Amino acid sequence: MLGHTLVGFVDNVMVGQLGTAELAAVSLGNSFLFIAMSLGIGFSTAITPLVAESDTEASFSKGQSALKHGVLLCTVLSFVLFGLILLGKPLMLVMNQPIEVVTLALPYLDLVAISLIPLIIFQAFKQFSDGMSKTVFPMYATIIANIINVVLNYVLIFGKFGFPEMGIVGAALGTLISRGMMLVILIALLKRNQKTARFLDGIGFRNIDKLMSKKLFNLGFPSALQMFFEVALFTAAIWLSGALGKNAQAANQIALNLASMTFMFAMGLGVTAMIRVGNQKGLRNFRELRRVAQSIFFMGLLFAIGFALIFLMFRFSLPNFYVNLNDLTQIGDTKEVVTLAASLLLLAAIFQISDSIQVIMLGALRGMQDVKIPTIITFVSYWVVGFPVCYYLSKPGMFGVAGIWVGLLFGLTTASVLMYLRFQYLTKKWIAHE
Repeated sequence: MLGHTLVGFVDNVMVGQLGTAELAAVSLGNSFLFIAMSLGIGFSTAITPLVAESDTEASFSKGQSALKHGVLLCTVLSFVLFGLILLGKPLMLVMNQPIEVVTLALPYLDLVAISLIPLIIFQAFKQFSDGMSKTVFPMYATIIANIINVVLNYVLIFGKFGFPEMGIVGAALGTLISRGMMLVILIALLKRNQKTARFLDGIGFRNIDKLMSKKLFNLGFPSALQMFFEVALFTAAIWLSGALGKNAQAANQIALNLASMTFMFAMGLGVTAMIRVGNQKGLRNFRELRRVAQSIFFMGLLFAIGFALIFLMFRFSLPNFYVNLNDLTQIGDTKEVVTLAASLLLLAAIFQISDSIQVIMLGALRGMQDVKIPTIITFVSYWVVGFPVCYYLSKPGMFGVAGIWVGLLFGLTTASVLMYLRFQYLTKKWIAHE
């Protein structure tokens, strides 16, 4: 999970050396991509609990069917989402964003949008691999892809070794190539493993099973909405911060990127909860299901507290990785961005805990194949509670970009409490009926 975010981290750090406008442009361009990614990745999460359940049931046909229909769904969805991003590009011109940022963001988005296609298809194979408890294969693929991305960014952004100096467009091209390679590497690893290779044999898209397609959609669509509601809130935070100016948007991007990286540890544990809860559901061992999920919950809580302390202690030094302190022509903007980012990391430290709880409990509920009520919870938490607070506290005369992050904290805390209560209610009910 961290591998996905590290691609963005590398882009942000390298592009940040070009200037605050370029960093803000990457933030704006990626905000469109993140909305589409949330829908694609959300749909793909339906594959994991079905595969995990079939693995403990030793049902090869059920597991292969989940993979086959999952890959088909994600392939179609990736092209649809790519088209929607292109159609949505003109929105940048009417969103009250700094014009220099929009000018830089438009060509960046053209290329990075294409990378959505291999990324969503990769996600289908990743979710299958996770369901088979082979989480190490996607990890290898993302590590190699990140190395490729670093090298390509270096030569394409700054024009090294005879390559043209492409700026942020070079970052987009590096992301596109590395994500394509990530998909190729994961498929190769799955084909080399004896346990997973047979699932990929004869995976053609003939003889579509309407029942499995419906099951994947019924699990995937609410999961996609859950992720969309959360990502859309953070995207709205990017747009709200952009209305406050390029420095506020750049500071928001720094804090958001750092918080996203620590969040990936919690999200990884959320995937673990989904896999292991799905296993226990297949065995119909509900007491063990509850024990496993609670163990993962407490592990995530410890990680979150550790990351919160890191943010508190290093909030003034961490933003320096994203800016060029040696560029004296932009030193005023740079210092303002660092100061704003440091204040946001105080709030990011607090919501580490809320974010960890909600994503782990959500993973456990997905493993239980409970998706409808959590969808309602995410909508209420992020758009009935979180967004109104973000909007109100960012208005002139209020708290600016810090007010946006207070709203994020309110939304995440509401989600964490409600998800935990939902898990407690369901597991107690299932155990009582064993």
